[in-house]
Amino acid sequence: METKLLTLDRKHPDEAALSEAAKLLRAGELVAFPTETVYGLGGDALDATASRRIYAAKGRPSDNPLIVHICDTAALSELAREIPPAAYRLAERFWPGPLTMILKKSGRVPSETTGGLDTVAIRMPSDPIARALLAVSGVYIAAPSANASGRPSPTKASHVMDDLNGRIPLILDGGPVEIGLESTIVDLSGDKPWILRPGYITLAMLRELLPEVEYDPAVTRRQKDENLVAKAPGMKYRHYAPKGSLRIYEGDLERVVEKVREEAFKKQREGFRVAILASEETKGRYPEFTVRSVGDREREETIAANLFDTLREFDRLGADYIFGECFRQEGLGEAIMNRLLKAAGYQIEDVG
Repeated sequence: METKLLTLDRKHPDEAALSEAAKLLRAGELVAFPTETVYGLGGDALDATASRRIYAAKGRPSDNPLIVHICDTAALSELAREIPPAAYRLAERFWPGPLTMILKKSGRVPSETTGGLDTVAIRMPSDPIARALLAVSGVYIAAPSANASGRPSPTKASHVMDDLNGRIPLILDGGPVEIGLESTIVDLSGDKPWILRPGYITLAMLRELLPEVEYDPAVTRRQKDENLVAKAPGMKYRHYAPKGSLRIYEGDLERVVEKVREEAFKKQREGFRVAILASEETKGRYPEFTVRSVGDREREETIAANLFDTLREFDRLGADYIFGECFRQEGLGEAIMNRLLKAAGYQIEDVG
């Protein structure tokens, strides 16, 4: 299969390109497209065959549910049942935007889309291309991140091409995404709301409307725990990992820099290709090594936007070992560290 790439202006998406993508979606085919969070791999959410194609293209485990993208809140009553009032409060505040809600699914949603679960994950994206594609296609779009399963999520169309070239018919290139981390997921299907994945919509923001909301304990863990069962099936799988071994260090920043330099020198002397994941504040502290700054500690949105692209850059550099610094674990930093810990396979060391 030849994968076609069409470049679109985000402010004024090309109607012909959207029409071509919409035709593919209505035929049960797949289209990769930008959202404000990451690029999504889309198929008709109500077409079981399309959902199976998404799993196959990504190499994604079939018990890992897909997120259904919609363009208006009226879709909730068609896709879900027993919808709690909290869902509409959250929708009014955060939609369109990077928030996914898990609700009890209606009979219209095939089990292939929900990973066999009796719940459905739904969000309304704010990206103009995503919204235009939803409107023109006339279908609800099931769309996980448009990467090969386990790889860093795609924040540019080139990332999608790297992973899925030859596996899907079309990629809509809208340029780099805005946020760079996947949506916050909140589960509203039970007696108490739970955050199953941190994102741009933070715990503090959600608690303004849902004071009782908490993180699923599996979200905030700092090490592997085979006995800790995640509420979301996808949380048990490897995510975001570069090809090289990534290890991160936390604690006093001066000690972290010293430890990163020490470990990097050790592996470099052994003949390995070494790279450093640093911040704007510290990138100059590693002149002997290949260094990539992931962003500014005082502007965490820059770290979120650059994280996955930086992890993929280490692959392009052929790094065998990557040593990185930690970031604060609150607010948006919670989402950043969630992704970084998973990318490192929970290889983290506190240097005091």
